[in-house]
Amino acid sequence: MAILRFAIFRFFTMLATLLVVSVMIFIIINLPPGDYLSNQINELRATGQSNGIAKAEFLRTEYSLDQPLWKQYMIWMGFMPGPHGFLGIIQGEFGWSFEFDKPVADLVGGALWMTVLVNLAAVLFIYAIALPLGVIAAARSKTWIDYTSAFVGYLGLATPNFLLALILFYYGNRYLNLPIGGLMDPKFEGEPMSFEKMKSVLIHLIIPTFVIGTSGAAAMMQRLRANLLDELGKPYVETARAKGMRESAMLVKYPLRVAFNPFVADIGTLLPSLVSGSVLVSVVLGLQTIGPVLLTALKSQDLFLSAFVLMFVALLTLIGTLVSDILLALLDPRIRFGGREK
Repeated sequence: MAILRFAIFRFFTMLATLLVVSVMIFIIINLPPGDYLSNQINELRATGQSNGIAKAEFLRTEYSLDQPLWKQYMIWMGFMPGPHGFLGIIQGEFGWSFEFDKPVADLVGGALWMTVLVNLAAVLFIYAIALPLGVIAAARSKTWIDYTSAFVGYLGLATPNFLLALILFYYGNRYLNLPIGGLMDPKFEGEPMSFEKMKSVLIHLIIPTFVIGTSGAAAMMQRLRANLLDELGKPYVETARAKGMRESAMLVKYPLRVAFNPFVADIGTLLPSLVSGSVLVSVVLGLQTIGPVLLTALKSQDLFLSAFVLMFVALLTLIGTLVSDILLALLDPRIRFGGREK
């Protein structure tokens, strides 16, 4: 029951935080002078093309861009009725992309799922690599295993993702016959899910997962190693060894559990960093994720598209933080009850 109350409290905290973040996103996006439609109107007037001005002015009124900033935000979120009543984010209406001339939902629908799939695969890769290597490096400290894992980790941190993408892009296709670009074979695009389509997606995920997850795995491995080495040097470990406890059992039962806390807490920052860090990789590898879409939207000042994508990244951050908080509370009850002890 205590963990349920803790999870409910964290969930409502997440919703309140998301509301504050939405305000900040909307304000920051509107800080640069002008917007897509204003720039288009000025360009049409400068070139003497009066035909498109009426359409642009209509769109400004249609999407309430002629209203004060606070009112634009309230209508965009769906807290206040616009020209078509209550129709905003909370009602499932994400706005219109002026750059691509289509609804935001239609534009990013497939990209969102691809983004979640790629980053989920990257997270699983990071933990699958960092956990065993970090533990082995700490348990075999100052041996060739430790030095080798440290070298690999530093190499992963030092190599830019886009450079690694280009290297694997070439050699992966030449020597391993891995597919180049995209997240599935073009013949499966728009087709219903099937075994062959899933197989194509999994094969296409190999290079993006490795490229996006390498630096994260290297950093997390080093942190886990440092935390575990710190715990292994404490008196309770020496006491357990003196009592004849098996090294592997002692390692898993005590030091690893304590050293695992920062490892779990990293989930909250891992998801957004992967999304933001994979923008250039997505462009290089031709991935149909929201990274290239966000880049285009910000360059063209496409208000609703860029705001929605940033809200999605913020939601990923908060979901990751919520998951890490709940896992930490299960792992270490002191975190759950810490506020009551004061």
